[in-house]
Amino acid sequence: MIALGLPPEASTIAPRVDLLLYAVTIVTGGVAIAIFVTMIVFGIRYRAGSKVKRAENVPEAQARARRRVETAWTLIPFALFLASFAWAARLYMVRADAPANSMELFVVAKQWMWKLQHPGGQREIDEMHVPRGQPIKLVMTSQDVIHSFFVPAFRLKQDVLPGRYTEMWFTATKTGRFHLFCAEYCGTDHAHMGGDVIVMEPAEFQRWLNAHAATQSMAARGEDLFRHLGCSGCHGENASVHAPNLAGVYGRPVPLSDGTTVVADERYIRDSILLPRKEVAAGYAPIMPSFTGQIGEDDILDLIAYIKSLASTKERPK
Repeated sequence: MIALGLPPEASTIAPRVDLLLYAVTIVTGGVAIAIFVTMIVFGIRYRAGSKVKRAENVPEAQARARRRVETAWTLIPFALFLASFAWAARLYMVRADAPANSMELFVVAKQWMWKLQHPGGQREIDEMHVPRGQPIKLVMTSQDVIHSFFVPAFRLKQDVLPGRYTEMWFTATKTGRFHLFCAEYCGTDHAHMGGDVIVMEPAEFQRWLNAHAATQSMAARGEDLFRHLGCSGCHGENASVHAPNLAGVYGRPVPLSDGTTVVADERYIRDSILLPRKEVAAGYAPIMPSFTGQIGEDDILDLIAYIKSLASTKERPK
């Protein structure tokens, strides 16, 4: 059902976003009406020439009453503001923290299309097939300018930035086709940069995955690229170069040469590939070459998928 002209609610977070919107609209609308009614009443009652008492010396009891009114007029809106801020902050934290059992999908935005990859290697352009009832975590980056991934029915919008990864997650509650938009002006054909999120029943989604099975998974493509780029020559089992062991590194803290520590997430691995001197692991010389301009965002995601696949292993990649 469409309420107040909004698209249908099709994700678990959508009703909570709408409830916050309705609450804020009711409160702000009520305050606005009260202000305008007060202005009109006071404008009529206390207009020039009206027979009302305008004493300059106000009795103390009346002054105290006025101060109480002014205090209430200040504190009540302030309390309402704090309540709405806390409500929205709580909703933001829920939106930012993807469940542990989320299915990861990878999104690369470019002028003017959405390129999507499934861990199994399936690739899509301007479409994203997902199962109903399964938390979906999107890892997104841009190949050129700033874009914004926006699905109105899910009540979710996230900027997609060049040079870094942004994330968002959702759980679809309805099957069907839901429009995907770019909500950030990104050039000449911005208005045509759209697509659809296609929500399917889990069994139907599995059949779709099988029907569109790729010859290689993202991790397998990343492993081939790892060897092709010569990464195994330094990070491999028989490497003569003293380089970090990548087995099990993903998700773990990495001590750096400047004394700080970072977690080896997608951002760290990407920067290590493109900006290897930015965060040098402690105990290693900054000799790794940069691959900036040699590989695309799709390739980087494949390499990250391969390194992730090593997270449970203890052997160096061969």
